[in-house]
Amino acid sequence: MTSAQIGDVRIEYVVDGPDDGEPMLLIMGMGAQLVAWPQDLVDLLVDRGFRVVRYDNRDQGLSSFTETPAPTRKDIARGLAARRLARADYTLADLAADAAGLLAHLGIDSAHVVGASMGGMIAQQLTIDRPELVRSLCSIMSNTGHRRYGRTSARLLPALVRQIRANPPTTREEAIAASVEAFRVIAGKDFDADEMRLMAEAHAARGTVTSVSRDRQLNAINASPDRTAALRRITVPTLVIHGLRDRLVLPSGGVATARAVPGSRLLVFPEMGHDLPRGRRVEMADAIALNASRADSVASS
Repeated sequence: MTSAQIGDVRIEYVVDGPDDGEPMLLIMGMGAQLVAWPQDLVDLLVDRGFRVVRYDNRDQGLSSFTETPAPTRKDIARGLAARRLARADYTLADLAADAAGLLAHLGIDSAHVVGASMGGMIAQQLTIDRPELVRSLCSIMSNTGHRRYGRTSARLLPALVRQIRANPPTTREEAIAASVEAFRVIAGKDFDADEMRLMAEAHAARGTVTSVSRDRQLNAINASPDRTAALRRITVPTLVIHGLRDRLVLPSGGVATARAVPGSRLLVFPEMGHDLPRGRRVEMADAIALNASRADSVASS
């Protein structure tokens, strides 16, 4: 792994696959590092001919952290209440600019872009802001930024509030256990505790996931505009993947995204929550590769 200096931000990244493979950029979501992409899913994409680039968003993992004062609970509450009240150190557009800067650092003129959760929002924003950089788009368990669609289920809120109010872990083992429990709360019915523990251990080995980092990224989401109108201008092949058991970003977020992007395709899995279930990874890789091949067809026509 290595890093790229993009303005004042240092972005840590890793590349898998052949140098001559079609470039594919994977963007992870809020509070998650590049190791949250399951390695077997990455390997499946490499097997399909892609050169896969993953990275830590700013304020995560081994990338640089913002040094301004930490967001307060009042800051978070204001942003959740109304976009116009949100105050953030950066927005999704800035995170998309980080992605664009990483591609430039790697000498990649354009890439297939895949984002999960907040990463899907960043991927959408990158496609809107820098369409020349994106060959195809895949948005997974995400939304359009319209506050009516893809909201968090009211049934999930008590568990999320308990996590937010819980005392910070004081040991590595406590941090890992808390991370596994956080994954369990949002996952679908095929939750794999052993795999999630390995992921949590990988996170801990690369740097603690702090509530401050999570809150900065949540503020970035809350302060960013609704992308619906801009998504209608997207012309690259687009795939939207969502789970019907997703309570963190309700399935209406995926439906709204697919409706907004002309010619997009919607793939839903009935047992999937806010996760990337092992039993669906082959299908996901096949669908992502098929969507990427549509870009080749458009380019040759």
